[in-house]
Amino acid sequence: MAKRVLSMTPSELTHLTKEDFLAAVAGSEGRVLACETIGIVQPMLADVTNAEFVASQGADLILLNMFDVQKPVVQALPDVPTEETVRELKRLTGRMIGVNLEPVDDALAKDNADTIWAMSPGRYATVDNAKRAQEMGVDMLVLTGNPGNGVSNSAIVSTLSAISKAMGDKIVLCAGKMHASGVVGEGGENIITKKDIAAFAKAGADVILLPAPGTVPGITTGYIRELVSYAHSLGKLTLTAIGTSQEGADVDTIRRIALECKMTGTDIHHIGDTGYMGMALPENIRAYSVAIRGIRHTYHRQAQSLGR
Repeated sequence: MAKRVLSMTPSELTHLTKEDFLAAVAGSEGRVLACETIGIVQPMLADVTNAEFVASQGADLILLNMFDVQKPVVQALPDVPTEETVRELKRLTGRMIGVNLEPVDDALAKDNADTIWAMSPGRYATVDNAKRAQEMGVDMLVLTGNPGNGVSNSAIVSTLSAISKAMGDKIVLCAGKMHASGVVGEGGENIITKKDIAAFAKAGADVILLPAPGTVPGITTGYIRELVSYAHSLGKLTLTAIGTSQEGADVDTIRRIALECKMTGTDIHHIGDTGYMGMALPENIRAYSVAIRGIRHTYHRQAQSLGR
């Protein structure tokens, strides 16, 4: 039986095969914490990457949002060759690394040119970008959308299918949306349905991304519980996501969302990247971790030396 994430050392977390990754997550029984970070903004600690900061608060899996795989930028990262960016982050954090790629539906995208969410070539969900990410050492690709970028479920399916056919056995594939991403008609309960989950699963997703209960209007614990059960019936894992800036809410709110997500039966708990801008509030990361797995496992993840 494969080791669970909870029991893994940093050296083990940074050298997982796809099969080991999925088995380790499943074996942790809903106690895996994913923290999203943005590397292109000023880090909260100035000369320490946000990835290192979230790792210090208990993250098991770090998701890089707005990460351009063709021109990667992570503020405060030591100077390394472009192709070594992800491996250097792994070395510094001792954590699994995922990258968000966006299956933009150009017909639905808003003009985000003057906003932080504006797209760049290395952020699109293409086969070439997926291959580049995998070659850089990325463990999981998350096909999802940032605000206003026009990522539709149908676009996710088509790009997911192409990426899965090209390299599905080499990297974990996660698909879904944590908010509407600017697509009219895909808000609330229409962000994701059983029909969407079936389509994602058929297209090659290993993990289904769902909005966390209480983060999007109309998204209740009961509704997400039903979708999690359905995804599990198809042999897929799930990730419940806070992608609505509530990662910057008070600790009591975070604890409540964490427990509601736990009650859905989800496998991976995600907390977003805009407590301020770039990562969740550190106290909320720790509070989420403690809520889903207690002090012992939280301190264990925080305390382990990167030399192990």
